[in-house]
Amino acid sequence: MSAPYAWSDLFPAAAPLTEGPDHPQGAPGGCLRPPAGESEIRRLEERLGLELPPSYRQFLLFADGWGAEDDEYCIRSVATVGWLRDLEPWLAEAWGPEGETPRSVPDDLYFVYGKEQDCINLREEYVPDTLLVGHWNDGVTLLNPQVKTPEGEWEAWFLAPWLPGASRYRSFWDLMEAEG
Repeated sequence: MSAPYAWSDLFPAAAPLTEGPDHPQGAPGGCLRPPAGESEIRRLEERLGLELPPSYRQFLLFADGWGAEDDEYCIRSVATVGWLRDLEPWLAEAWGPEGETPRSVPDDLYFVYGKEQDCINLREEYVPDTLLVGHWNDGVTLLNPQVKTPEGEWEAWFLAPWLPGASRYRSFWDLMEAEG
C-alpha cells in the first residue's frame, strides 16, 4: 500500500469542472474534473507499459485532471496523458538536436532537489521519454520514469522555455505542493 497524499488539502475549495462553454478556468482548485476510475487508470498503465507513480495515480483517483485540456493551465485527463515525444515531438526534439549528443550531468549534480538545485543540471537524454501530464503557463509538467524512488515515485519536472533546464522534484506530489 502506498502512502496517502492529501490532495484535498492542496485543493480545499475544489469545485468539479462542469461541462459546457461556461466552465470555470484558471486557478487550481476551481476546476477539478471528477475522479478517474481504477479501470481507466489501469488502461493508461497498459497503454504506457508502466505502472504510474503512487502520488500521480492517487491524484487521478481524486480528480481526472483540472482545467480545460486546451487551457494553458491544466493537468491532463487520463485520456490525454502521453509521452512527450508523441504529444509534442517538437519539444522533445528541441532538447536533442539531430546529430548532437544530449548534455548529461553526473549524479552529484543531478540528484539535488530544493533550493540548492540548479535547473541547468538536466539530463537531456531523458526529455523524450518523459510523460506529459500538464501545462502551466508556457511550460509543461512532466514525469520522468528514468528516475524512480524505492516507493515507485517518478521524478517530476517543470520545463519552460524561460528556464535553462527544468525545475525537478522527487515526485508529482512534491511538484504540486511546491507549485500549488
